[in-house]
Amino acid sequence: MKNIVLLSDTHNDIDNRIYPHLKTADEIWHAGDIGTLNIINTLESFSSVKAVYGNIDGGKIRQEFNEIASFKCENVNVIMTHIGGYPGRYAKNIKQLLEIKKPDLFISGHSHILKIMYDKELNILHMNPGAIGNYGIHQVKTILTFNINGNNIENLNVIEYNR
Repeated sequence: MKNIVLLSDTHNDIDNRIYPHLKTADEIWHAGDIGTLNIINTLESFSSVKAVYGNIDGGKIRQEFNEIASFKCENVNVIMTHIGGYPGRYAKNIKQLLEIKKPDLFISGHSHILKIMYDKELNILHMNPGAIGNYGIHQVKTILTFNINGNNIENLNVIEYNR
């Protein structure tokens, strides 16, 4: 079993109120708009990090991370990108990628709006953790925590912080 912390849109500002969750994470996943590599260094001081770059991320982050990450955690196939949309409103070319790769879990960021939806057509769980940084339209900062146990995504929690 893996304990996952999923976050997005730090925009070069990490809220230290999330540190207790990071301390218990087996893996931290960042769905883009990181800001600088200092954010990644901070996250890596807690656990291993999987990340994708977002539209605000510069060359150094784009050298370290891809636009799309495809990986397996336990028995769950995951695709993560920053600008991906959500079921019924996927970004250009994303639906085709999902149809080909057939992940169990699709993660995106970008909107600063927390969403957890199941795509019945493609049989995929979609998660967008919202935003934890200070820049953007969101009124509440959010992250997601959950466990992956074999094929199962369990104990999903939405963690909210006042902005």
